[in-house]
Parts: sequence; C-alpha cells; structure tokens
Amino acid sequence: MLEAWTLPFFQRGIVEVLLLAGLSGLLGTWIVLRGLSFFAHAAGTATVPGLVLADGLAFSPLLGALGASLLAAAGLGLLAGRRSVGTDSATALVLAGALALGVILASDVFGSQGSIDRLLFGSLLAIGPPELAMAAGALAGAAVVGLMIGGRWLGNGFTGRPASFGRGYDAALIVLVAVAVVAALGAVGALMTGAILVVPAATARLFTDRLPSWQLATVALAAAEGVIGMTLAYQLNVPPGAAIAALAGAVFALVVAARWLGTRIGPRAPLGVAGVLALVLALAGCGQGGDGASDDRVVVSATTTQVGDLVRQVGGDSVTVNQILKPNSEAHDYEPRPADVAEVADAKVVFASGLGLDEWAGKLVEESGSKATVVDLGRDLPVTHASGEDGHSHGEEGHSDEKAASGEEGDSHGDSGVDPHWWHDAENLEAATTRIEKALIAADPAARKQIEANADGYRARVRKVDAEIRACLDKVPEKDRVIVTDHDAFVYFTERYGVRSVGAVFPSTSTQGQASAGEVAELEKTIREEKVKAVFPESSLNPALAEQIAGDTGASSRYTLYGDTLGPSGGPEGSVLGAAAANAEAVAAGTSGGTVRCSITS
Repeated sequence: MLEAWTLPFFQRGIVEVLLLAGLSGLLGTWIVLRGLSFFAHAAGTATVPGLVLADGLAFSPLLGALGASLLAAAGLGLLAGRRSVGTDSATALVLAGALALGVILASDVFGSQGSIDRLLFGSLLAIGPPELAMAAGALAGAAVVGLMIGGRWLGNGFTGRPASFGRGYDAALIVLVAVAVVAALGAVGALMTGAILVVPAATARLFTDRLPSWQLATVALAAAEGVIGMTLAYQLNVPPGAAIAALAGAVFALVVAARWLGTRIGPRAPLGVAGVLALVLALAGCGQGGDGASDDRVVVSATTTQVGDLVRQVGGDSVTVNQILKPNSEAHDYEPRPADVAEVADAKVVFASGLGLDEWAGKLVEESGSKATVVDLGRDLPVTHASGEDGHSHGEEGHSDEKAASGEEGDSHGDSGVDPHWWHDAENLEAATTRIEKALIAADPAARKQIEANADGYRARVRKVDAEIRACLDKVPEKDRVIVTDHDAFVYFTERYGVRSVGAVFPSTSTQGQASAGEVAELEKTIREEKVKAVFPESSLNPALAEQIAGDTGASSRYTLYGDTLGPSGGPEGSVLGAAAANAEAVAAGTSGGTVRCSITS
C-alpha cells in the first residue's frame, strides 16, 4: 500500500484532494445550507461548452471551464429573476442548454468528443500545477469571502430562502460555487463535482448542527474519503474520482442507515465514521500485492492491443510486456488506471502507437516518474489522410515531421485528417517491427540473436499474409469492392488493397465522432446510389446505428471489422495478422454478397 505514496501522480492527487477537502468544508457547507446542491451540479455540467472551446481553440481548459461556469451563473440569475421561472427550473434550463451546446460543439464543430469525455469524468492521475493552483486559489477565496460576509449567508439561511443571484451577498456565494466546481474538475470531472463538494457536507450535517463544527467535520470527512478513495483506486485499479465518489456515497448511506436504525450518533459519530473509513483503508491495503517478475527479462510497456502484440512477437521470451489497453478498449478516449501508471514506472521502454491515437502515453510516463525510453511507432511512417467527400484519401509518402506524426498539430485524435491506424498497411507493420527490434536490442543487447530471429520471422509472416489478403480481395470484381465502415479507421487498408470507401457511420478517424441526422441521410443516399452491399460494424463499437443504416438501405451488416482494437486474447483475431486476415475475409464476403469466401492463414 505504501508503494503508491512514492509515485508522483499519487502525491499530487493527495494534495489535490486535501485542498478540495478544505474547499468542501468552507464552501460545501454553504452549498447545502443555502440549497445550492442542484446548482453546483449544473455548474459542473455547464462547463462542457467551455471545455470544448478550450480543446478546439487550444487554450487553457481551466479558463474555458471557468468562463462557462460563470456564464451559467449569470444565466441562472437572469432566469431566476423572472417570477414565472423558479430557481430549480432556471437551473435545469441552464444545465440542459449548456450540455446541448457542448455536445454540438464537440461533435460537429471541433470533433473533440474524446478529450471532452475525459474532462467530464476527471483524472486524479493527471493533476498538475494548474489544477493545484486553481484549487488553492478557490480555497483561499472561499476563506476570505466567507470571513467577510459569511454572517450574511448564515442569516439568509435561517430565513429558509434559497440563494439568489439577484441578491448581492448571495451572488458572491454563487460565483464562489462556480469557481469551486471548476477547481474540482481535474479531480472528479464535471459530472461528479458534488461527490467531493456536497456529499461530505451533507453527511457531516447529519451529526452536527453548529456551523464551525459542521465545517471542521466536513473537512475531516472529505479529506479521509479523498485519501482512502485514492488508496482504494490504486489497490483496486479503478478511476480515482469514481472511487472517491462511490466511497462518499457509501459513507452517507451508512450514516443515514445508522440514524434510521436508531443508533445514537451524537458527538461520537465522527469517531465512528472515521473508524469505518480506517477499516476500509486497512482492507484496501490487503487488496493488491505486487508479485513482480521473478526472472531477468526486460520489462516494457505497450499502449494498444496492436502494439502489445507486435512487441510480444518481436521480443518473445526475452521481454515481459505490460499492455495497457485490453481488447475492446478504445484508445481514443482511454483514461489510464492507477495500475497502468505503476507498471510504466517499472518499464525500461514504452512503445506507443503514435499519430495522436494514444497521446496520453507521454503523460503516463511523466506521471509515473519513469525514466523509460518512449518509442513512437507512428513517427516517420507514410501518413495517410481520412477520406474526403469524394470517397478518396490522400497519402504523403515519407512524411517525417515529428509533430504531424505524433498528432501534436490539430486535434489529438486525428481530426486534422491524419489516419492513425497505420497497422492496416503491411509495409508499416514491417517498419514498426524493425523499430521495435532496434529498441529491444538497445534495452537488452544479450538477447540480440533471439530478437533478430523473431523480427525476421515476423516480417516474413507479414509478407505472406499481405499476399494472401491481396489474392483474396482480387477475387471480388473491382466495381463491387465498395464499403461503408463504422468510422474512418481503414484508409490504409482500402488504399493498399484497392477497396473504395464511400462513407462512414461516424465520419471521423476518432470513434468519438457524432453523426448528425443530415449526415446519416446523406450516407444512406450514397449507399443506395453506389449499390453498397455491406455496412461493416466494428468489434469495439455499438453496432446499433450501423445496423439501422444497413436495414434502411437493404445492405448487410453481418460482417464485423477490427479497427481500433484486436479481438479476444487467445483467438485468431487477438493478433495483428489474425485481425487483418479476419478483416479481409469479412470484406471479401460482404462486398461480394457472400459469394467470395477466403481462408487466410495468419
């Protein structure tokens, strides 16, 4: 259990939750007393448009969130000031409007849904100086303003009147709540701010009725829940924000249940709750024991399923591969878990897919404190762009610009047009194999002969499978080799094997793209005009929309492709070459109406 405390990300996370615990005590109590819990939730959700703008226009997400939250507070004041609109109704209107605007901006304007998903749920694994400064500033502001006008808030609270933006002192409180919500974004995200700002205060109020003791109990409770939640998250390998939220809810339910059963809470209740939390912490300490590798193999990490398979193929028995993503996990919107950070801390080399697909890899290494070498397999590969409106894509042979290859320019998920799914091209697989070979030999020179033999054998297998795929697809007449996929993940595949893609259900190289009603209608029109025989769902995506489009147009949706992730481990589709073979067999069968069947040996 103490191992976690040596990791930089864990230490920063603990500092963050302690700052937020102070904020919960100083401000969360006022939120509960003045009936602002619903507004606190709405203010968190209302940050979404600001987060999208910040992500799309490349400025600080905290500034974008703060601006959106303050605008939401102002909108609440304007609406709540009307007699025909109550405070709750005004809050609901602001919440719904802000969320709808954020979704539209994310999907149709900036195509940044993947980044926004992470901001909605937060990540204590990625806390940095800006988040710590924001939390500290919000805490200081709450302390100063509370000392100056807290008496006014208290007096209004005794009247039973809810806080209103229209009253000066209450306006200051509402603005502070908006700022506090933004301060909590990095830790628990826009959708769970109440777990750390409101729930501890609501729990503490059950066993104290004096403001000073209420605030102190809230600070202590929020701090305990934050520290224990972080520890549980590390031991159980779950997202820290969710762990803290679940623990806070469980403690609240425990206290309510105790009161309901007639247990005497009184002044001893904080000790009782603290005892329960200490027991949970002690149990968490037994939850995960590091068994570690018992041999001298080099430990490396791989970000995606494809990269993990390639590294195992080349390294063989000479390496221990910690693969971060599991089958059917999406790289576009993946949020690293505590165990991922711990494993990267032990790695000598970290292999990343690159081209913006797994841009979190560098952050993962940084947060772990690791000195590992990061190998970006997408760097210097020929860059292929996603399909344009004419259904054709465009490649840039020999592209070597590091920023473009790593996805630093434009959107991080390929929305600049670069397709990050390079492994669908056999030449790229050979190039990546060579890069892995060189990196593993540098990490373990004693295993050179084994690594070189593995790499030579794998490159030969790649060429064999490539030839079989080409022979299989050549059996389908060129005019029939027309496909529609779930999203633009197969440009390398279609260009290499003479297949024409005329559209995608989600028109983006990221799985986080959203299809509008107009785009769906246009796609269905194209399917009919081009006489497309099959729409291909992807294994890691919900097939409902693809199946609906296929049903509307008379196309088949029987054949599944492996785009962003491989199939289950142990199965033929659990390897890069096995998935490539399965994709080719599916395309051949789907585009031929089931008349062409291939059996490709991978």
